[in-house]
Amino acid sequence: MEWWYWCWLFALVIMVEGGGHSDDGGGGEVTYDGRSLIIDGQRKLLFSGSIHYPRSTPEMWPSLIAKGKEGGLDVIQTYVFWNLHEPQPGQYEFSGRNDVVRFMKEIHAQGLYACLRIGPFIESEWTYGGFPFWLHDIPGIIFRSDNEPFKFYMQNFTTKIVDLMKSEGLYASQGGPIILSQIENEYGNIEAAFKEKGPSYVRWAAKMAVELQTGVPWVMCKQIDAPDPVINTCNGMRCGETFGGPNSPNKPSLWTENWTSFYQVYGEKPYIRSAEDIAFHVALFIAKNGSYINYYMYHGGTNFGRTGSSYVITSYYDQAPLDEYGLLRQPKWGHHKELHAAIKLCSTTLLQGVGTNFSLGQYQEAYVFREETGGCVAFLTNHDGHNVTVQFQNASFELLPKSISILPDCKNVIFNTAKVNTENNNRVIQPTQLFDSTDNWEEFKDVIPNIEDTTSLKSNTFLEHMNTTKDKSDYLWYTLRFEHNLSCTKPVLHVESFGHVAHAFLNNIYIGAAHGSHNVKGFMMDIPIMLNDGINNISIVSVMVGLPDSGAFLESKFAGLTKVEIQCMEEDQFYNLTNYAWGYQVGLLGEKLHIFREESLDEVVWSRNETPINHTFTWYKIFFDAPMGDEPVALNLSTMGKGEAWVNGESIGRYWVSFLDPQSNNPSQTMYHVPRSFLKTSENLLILLEEGGGNPLQISLNTISIINESEHDKAFYHLPR
Repeated sequence: MEWWYWCWLFALVIMVEGGGHSDDGGGGEVTYDGRSLIIDGQRKLLFSGSIHYPRSTPEMWPSLIAKGKEGGLDVIQTYVFWNLHEPQPGQYEFSGRNDVVRFMKEIHAQGLYACLRIGPFIESEWTYGGFPFWLHDIPGIIFRSDNEPFKFYMQNFTTKIVDLMKSEGLYASQGGPIILSQIENEYGNIEAAFKEKGPSYVRWAAKMAVELQTGVPWVMCKQIDAPDPVINTCNGMRCGETFGGPNSPNKPSLWTENWTSFYQVYGEKPYIRSAEDIAFHVALFIAKNGSYINYYMYHGGTNFGRTGSSYVITSYYDQAPLDEYGLLRQPKWGHHKELHAAIKLCSTTLLQGVGTNFSLGQYQEAYVFREETGGCVAFLTNHDGHNVTVQFQNASFELLPKSISILPDCKNVIFNTAKVNTENNNRVIQPTQLFDSTDNWEEFKDVIPNIEDTTSLKSNTFLEHMNTTKDKSDYLWYTLRFEHNLSCTKPVLHVESFGHVAHAFLNNIYIGAAHGSHNVKGFMMDIPIMLNDGINNISIVSVMVGLPDSGAFLESKFAGLTKVEIQCMEEDQFYNLTNYAWGYQVGLLGEKLHIFREESLDEVVWSRNETPINHTFTWYKIFFDAPMGDEPVALNLSTMGKGEAWVNGESIGRYWVSFLDPQSNNPSQTMYHVPRSFLKTSENLLILLEEGGGNPLQISLNTISIINESEHDKAFYHLPR
C-alpha cells in the first residue's frame, strides 16, 4: 500500500480512536495466554491510565474518564483506599469521593474497562500506605507478613470489596468493566525483610485472592515469585529495558505503572518527563511483546485533607497527561494519543504474528512481527543520541535520536516517538479576587497548652507521635514545667525529633521552629532562650506532614520528639529534660471544635486585627463569592507559611509555602485546587490554619485555563512551578 493510504488511515484512526470496547460496555470472560489478556475469546492490546477516585470529585469523574478515552485509553486503573472505606473496624464508608462503585459505573457507562488494584496496601504516596491507623493497634500484628492478625483483617477487607463489586455486577465475568484485579503492591521490594514469612505470605495472598472467584485475572506488581495463576507485572519508567518478563511462558507481559512523571515532595522541584521519552519506552515495551501499559498517573489530582504521605505535596502528579485540574497537558496527552492510534492500527499483527528482532547497527535494532497471512509490522529502534540512517528491507530510514519508528506494513513510517506534532500549551492563571481587606478577615488564636492543660495524659518518657495521635491530627503537644535553678548565662533549648516539624513556646511566647525533609530522617532545633527566675513552661508541638507509606514493618515506624535539653554553651553543661514528667495534648482546640465548618464558627470568639501577619497557630476566616464560569478554581497561597485550608468545610489540603527548594529558592507549591463542586455561588467560607509566618492579605482566588503556546503572549499570568 502507498504511504498516502497509511497517512489517511492513521488520521482516521486518530479521529475515531477512543479506546475501550463495544458500546454496551460488557466485558465478558477474561483469560490470558503468553501473549496478552483474552476478552471474549479475543486477544487484546490495551492502554490504561490511573485515575484515583478520591483525588478528584464525582463531578469531575465523567470528564476525566472521557478525556482518557479520547486520548486512546481502553482501561481506567485505580487503587482502593482502605483507610477511607473502613475508618473504624467494621464501619464502612462509600459516599462522595469514596464512592468507588459510582466510579466503576462511570467507567462502564463510557465503554471502558477497569483495573481494580485492591491491595489493600497501596503505598501511592497516600498516608500510611492506605492502611487505616486502627490496624496499628491490633494485638500482635505485623503488617504484610505471614501474620494471622494481619491476614485476618486484610482478607476481611479484600472480601468486602470483591463482594461489593460482585453485588453491583461490575466484574467483566458479570458483564461489568473490571477485567483485572491486583492483590498486594510492590511487595518484592520488602519481601526479604520478613525472611521465611515473606514468600509464605505471597503464596497466601495469591491463594486468598484467587479463591474469591472474581472471574478475572489477578496481578501482583514487582513480584517475580507471584504464584500461578497470578500474573507478575512491571512498575517503573523503562519496563521495556528493566522487566525480566513474566515468570511463566503462559503469562502475558503487563506494565502496571509507567510513571508519567514522579511524585513531588515539599522542598523539591517537580520531575519533568518528556512526552518523547514516555512514548519511546511504551513503543519499546510493545516491541518486546508487551500487551498492557498503564500510565501512572494519567490524572494525579489532589491530596485533599491530610491524605498525602510524609512530605508529599497536595498536588499529585500534576505533570501527568491530565493535570491536577483535569486539563490537557500538551504535548504529552496529544503525542500519546497518536502513539496509541499508531499501535492500534497494527494490533492484529502484533498479537497474532511471530516476533523477531535483529541488529541494524551498534545502537539500532529492528523488532518485526509477521503473520502467515502476510501482515508485517516493524519497530525500528535507535538508542543513540544522534540521527542515524539504517537499512531495513532494502530501504533507507532516518531514525531520530533516541526514537522508535513504527511501520505498520514494514515499509512506511506512520509514527516516530521523537517527532511531536502536538503543539505545547501553557496554563494561565487569571486572578478574580484579592483578599486584601482587613475588614473582611477575622482570626482566632488557638490556645497554647501548658502542663496544667494536659493533665489527662502524662509520661516520664517521650510518647511516640503516631501512636499517641492515632492519626486524628497532625499535631501533638509536649508540655513541661520546671524550676529554673541553672547557672547558664546563655541557655539554648536543644530539641531532637523524628517528626517532620517542631514549634517551640517558652512561657507562652513563640521562640522558633525547625523541620526535617523527605530524604533525612530526623532533625534538630537549637534556640537561644531567656529563662525566668523560678517556674518556666515549655510547650513544643510536634507536627507530622503525612504518615509514612512504605517500607517493611510499617507498624513499628517511630516519630515525635526524642530529646529535649537546655544546653549551657559557655559552661559546657547541659540539663536533660527528656525523662521529666511531660504532659501531652493531641491536636488543636480549633480542630477539636471543628471551627473550619460554618455551623461551628460560633464555638470560638473571632476578632479583627489590623495586621493579621506572621501570627502563630492562628485560624483565619473570610467569605467570598465563586468566580463566574466553569473554569477550574485555585487559591494562590504564596504569601502564607504552613498549615491547612478549608472551603465550605472541605479541606483542600495542607500547604507549606515556606519550605523552599534550595536550588531555586521557590516553594514547591503555591496554587491549591478548589473543585467547583465545593463552591456555592456566593458566601463561600474560607478557613486557613496558619502555623506561623503567613500573610493572608495577599492571597488570591484564581481561575485556571490553558492556551496553546502560539497564543502564549495573550496570557496575563502563568502558574509558578
